[in-house]
Amino acid sequence: MGRKVGGVAAQGGEPPREMGAAAGAPAHATRRQRWLARLAFAAAFAAVVVVLLSGALKSITALLLGLAGLAITCAAAWWFLANRGLVRWLAAAVLVVAPVAMIVVYVAAGLLWEIALGVVLAAAAVTAGRAALSSGRSPAKPREDAVAPQRQPFVIMNPRSGGGKVGKFGLRDKAAALGAEVALLEGPGVVDVAALARQALDHGADLLGVAGGDGTQALVAGIAAERDVPMMVISAGTRNHFALDLGLDRDDPASCLSALTDGVELRIDLGLIGNRTFVNNASFGAYAQVVQSPAYRDDKSGTALQMLPDLLSGHQGAHLVVRVDGQVILDGPQAVLVSNNPYETGDIVGLGRRARLDQGLLGVVGVKIETAAQAAGLLRRAQRSRNVTVLTAREVVIDAEQPQIPVGIDGESVLMPTPVHCTIRPLSLRVRVPRDRPGVPDPRPPMDWSRLRHQALTFTRTNGDGSGTQ
Repeated sequence: MGRKVGGVAAQGGEPPREMGAAAGAPAHATRRQRWLARLAFAAAFAAVVVVLLSGALKSITALLLGLAGLAITCAAAWWFLANRGLVRWLAAAVLVVAPVAMIVVYVAAGLLWEIALGVVLAAAAVTAGRAALSSGRSPAKPREDAVAPQRQPFVIMNPRSGGGKVGKFGLRDKAAALGAEVALLEGPGVVDVAALARQALDHGADLLGVAGGDGTQALVAGIAAERDVPMMVISAGTRNHFALDLGLDRDDPASCLSALTDGVELRIDLGLIGNRTFVNNASFGAYAQVVQSPAYRDDKSGTALQMLPDLLSGHQGAHLVVRVDGQVILDGPQAVLVSNNPYETGDIVGLGRRARLDQGLLGVVGVKIETAAQAAGLLRRAQRSRNVTVLTAREVVIDAEQPQIPVGIDGESVLMPTPVHCTIRPLSLRVRVPRDRPGVPDPRPPMDWSRLRHQALTFTRTNGDGSGTQ
């Protein structure tokens, strides 16, 4: 069965908490972690010695050329991002030529095996470092409740989402075969998805499913939470960040339909910005400016590259002020991201994923860049940078001197009146997921050399219970 419709259209009181480099990391490193940290530094030092010493002994010219090539590559990367037109494409050419030239110089100088050994040692340093930063314990998994199949599921599907995944995987027919009523978001006209979901509930639907982008899922999630009915997520969007953090299979959207016959129920949090819910994040400043561009949907990477020079130089965007519990945390950041539960890392570029969606906390990541060197540090994804603020909170207020500012809500651009209030609604959404699903892997700790150094230089004696004392 199916029908066609038109086109797609907190809590306070707790102070903010700084997030560590890895969620759930123990307060004191174990003996194994301390020795792994020392091994990481030893391997990194050996890699540098092998390359520099052998280079100095065999060919000081090759060594100097290699260092110069590295500096040129870093400079070219910055010029590529911070400029447009001819300068950008010349920088792109340098980015390709410089590494190749470095390899040629080192091979000609007979340093190939030294470079290979250096790479192996560097990889060993990173592997040992990540093992040292890992807590060694898997985080607690969210509670799963056994449930009976729903009697009258209603599934909203956007056939254009994800490049046509609804048709490619036969989602409409497969959902209908399992007893679901399917509404396809097809033109002409624009449909109020929230109103469509409410109408379905008024007619007896006891589950709302969504096969579409994260923005559409967020709209339906708000209605499901409001009526206290379960929601089913089908990974038929482009990026499927929400599905990923629910542990669903992003490569096979049809597998998500197993939740209708053999599912379990999770209770998760929802973010709230103004009177609108979000399942992933709300972004302000640089990223929100990119999302607002009319060309963003068709050419996301190209639009970002076109806008990045002005954003990095501060020529665009409102002056933002971020407050938590009345305290100014950031004044004038270029980019702010408020997420429904914190991401594993403070990397505002890569974001990573969220291991839990039921902690009752907002994640906050803010970036403030004033110099080219600071921007280069951000591009290196330095985790504990003075230019990157990472914390958790229950309520965040974003203010500006302008009456309205662009906000990217789960990838959809909207203009919102200032100040913008973000809160968290703990355990407000019931999500039905397949019992058999890939799941969420344990968090992978980012490389934090500052914390690693602290571990390596800590000397403790082990008590009988395995804990350490200074």
